[in-house]
Amino acid sequence: MAEHEVRVYSTPTCPWCCVAKDFLKKNNIEFEDIDVSIDEIAAQEMVDKTGQMGVPVIEIDGKFIVGFNEEKLKEMLGL
Repeated sequence: MAEHEVRVYSTPTCPWCCVAKDFLKKNNIEFEDIDVSIDEIAAQEMVDKTGQMGVPVIEIDGKFIVGFNEEKLKEMLGL
């Protein structure tokens, strides 16, 4: 399986963020978890890159998924 650079912009209270991170863990995908509730710079970076303030925002190799979309995640990760 190819290595992917994966970041998850999330908050600790977001249920869909937990679902997304659990999906990545279950599929042995390493990812950087960025808590935008405490990291204002990362939160602004997320908005600048996507125009979105909602989480989760999942970045895979420089491309973005807003929200949890299992089919899109599988496609982008080659699962």
